[in-house]
Amino acid sequence: MNLRLTTDRIVIFVVLIAFWQLCSLEFGQHWFSSPLKFVDKFVELGLNGEIVFHMTYTVKAAIFGFLVGGIPGALLPFVLRRLPVVNAILDPYFIAGYGVPKLALAPLFVLWFGIDLEPKVALVASIVSFLVFFSTMAGVQSVNAQFVNMARVAGANESHIARHIVWPGAIPYAFAGFRIAAPYSIGAAVVGELISSNRGLGYMIQAGATDFDTTTVFVSLGTLTMIVVLVNICVAHAERWLLRWRPRTGAGAAWVPGA
Repeated sequence: MNLRLTTDRIVIFVVLIAFWQLCSLEFGQHWFSSPLKFVDKFVELGLNGEIVFHMTYTVKAAIFGFLVGGIPGALLPFVLRRLPVVNAILDPYFIAGYGVPKLALAPLFVLWFGIDLEPKVALVASIVSFLVFFSTMAGVQSVNAQFVNMARVAGANESHIARHIVWPGAIPYAFAGFRIAAPYSIGAAVVGELISSNRGLGYMIQAGATDFDTTTVFVSLGTLTMIVVLVNICVAHAERWLLRWRPRTGAGAAWVPGA
């Protein structure tokens, strides 16, 4: 099964490369860079350190924003579970904050924090926090009320219920939120760099497009794709390791805001 899966993935990859080459021949390399030019440019930028420099800046913004937004987003649902009235009061505001287009906030973040790393971190955090919050809240709300009632009858206090019932049931949902938010954090960092930056992969894309250097644009996009794939693999391995005590089942459906 694993051999068949690997073979199918390789076949699809080869087909995509062939399609890429076909597009390059059909539209011209000035508009659609070829795979060979992509490899040459990638090696060139890798050897002179430029791709590493810009990639490091983007990844740094994504990681900081992921932590700043993800950790509170994962912890807040557990706090609000103990404060149902506060949760009911704040629910419309969470929905409103989730619905605000985060790209529209980027100019404000630039105005407030300047053009360095901080506005990118703020943009990433504003996206990640809601994704992780809603996913974790789904886990908190999906806990079987009968288990909680039985634990209370048996004499368990809130601390025991949270540790032995709510926490194990909600953590897989939190990880599902982290897995969804991880690629968004990279994308948000790039968007912030496209708006205002002099470093990062987003800056490379903007500079390449301005100079009609499609190969640099493709190299930047390819690097971003590889980063996202690597991040997803790391998060998936971390999830499997931390949740190795659970049966291999799905985490469940995401919480619908306002439900």
